[in-house]
Amino acid sequence: MGLLTGKRALIMGLANDNSIAWGISKAFHAEGAELCFTYVGDAIEKRVRPLAASLGVDFIEPCNVDNDADIDNLMVAIKNRWGTFDIIIHAIGFAKKEELAGDYLNVTREGFRIAMDISVYSLTAVVKAARPLLNNGGSVLTLTYHGSQQVAQNYNVMGVAKAALEASVRYLASDLGPDNIRCNAISAGPIRTLAASGISGFKDLLKNFPDVAPLRRLVTQEDVGNMAMFLCSDLASATTGEIIYVDAGFRNVSVKI
Repeated sequence: MGLLTGKRALIMGLANDNSIAWGISKAFHAEGAELCFTYVGDAIEKRVRPLAASLGVDFIEPCNVDNDADIDNLMVAIKNRWGTFDIIIHAIGFAKKEELAGDYLNVTREGFRIAMDISVYSLTAVVKAARPLLNNGGSVLTLTYHGSQQVAQNYNVMGVAKAALEASVRYLASDLGPDNIRCNAISAGPIRTLAASGISGFKDLLKNFPDVAPLRRLVTQEDVGNMAMFLCSDLASATTGEIIYVDAGFRNVSVKI
């Protein structure tokens, strides 16, 4: 019996085997969870299906989170397949690459809207649609980054979006609490993912990170996956509205030590 045996988890945002969502998926699978994956577009679908198959998962559905009809159709598919479920993993974030470089002051209205819609509102939209299907004791988990709290070079509008996402986590935790459903976020250290590849200077950040982080190492998919597994298990039944850092202690250091 695994810690997630008998639980069903919707995982949104898996892009490839470098994704943080893949580390979470593997941890969940190892602990007995039943999984459903979503994808956007043919290119992502071609990457997701082999990964799902490697875990014995055949429940894969399209969902573009900027489309309410897509979200509703996803919930219909889940209701038809599972009836109810227990966990939402929201590993979704997007901003136009040109909005990440240079000064934040130059962000465009449209770029701001897109970043907020995809990276922030999508969590609320998915949870709103899923609420009638979420079981008592369920868990919602999203991913953030410390650029929400301090200025991170070349992160710009995504830092603002992550700050709004973290605020959403707290408000959703309050709304969902009476139904005994929890909502938390993991703030992960830098990991080489598809999304991170769009951030200028990211390679230098990875290179220098172990010299600054107290644990003197990079963070891995497995580190985040294990924390996600804990937060979505019954072991974390009294933890909600929290931003949990998995960053080898990096946020606690102001200068190189």
